Amino acid sequence: MKINKTIIVCDDDEGILEMLAIILEDSGYNVIAEQNSLNLYKLIESKKPDLLLLDLWMPVLSGDQVLLHLRSQPETKTLPVIVLSASTDGPEIAFRAGATDYIAKPFDIDHLLSGIDGILAVQS
Repeated sequence: MKINKTIIVCDDDEGILEMLAIILEDSGYNVIAEQNSLNLYKLIESKKPDLLLLDLWMPVLSGDQVLLHLRSQPETKTLPVIVLSASTDGPEIAFRAGATDYIAKPFDIDHLLSGIDGILAVQS
């Protein structure tokens, strides 16, 4: 059930961020969009999301740095995180950092939604 499921989406590309927010909201999720990865820790702490969609390559604090920190904290070590990236070595970097799943950019919307639905179904 998607009702009351909250997803934080973090991507430094405003166009991708807006598109993902629209798609996920249309699919019934509560979405919090964040462009600056430095704001993620406080946002996760205050909003307690059910899942994080995280871009791998962002300025200042990269997705793998964020993920390594989240996995080191008791409160967030089990938070489902799907990493998104166009990088050829993205899957290796993402899984080494502790990603729950990895989806390559450009991504298929149906594949993304089924991945999210599957992870959240297991969490329920």
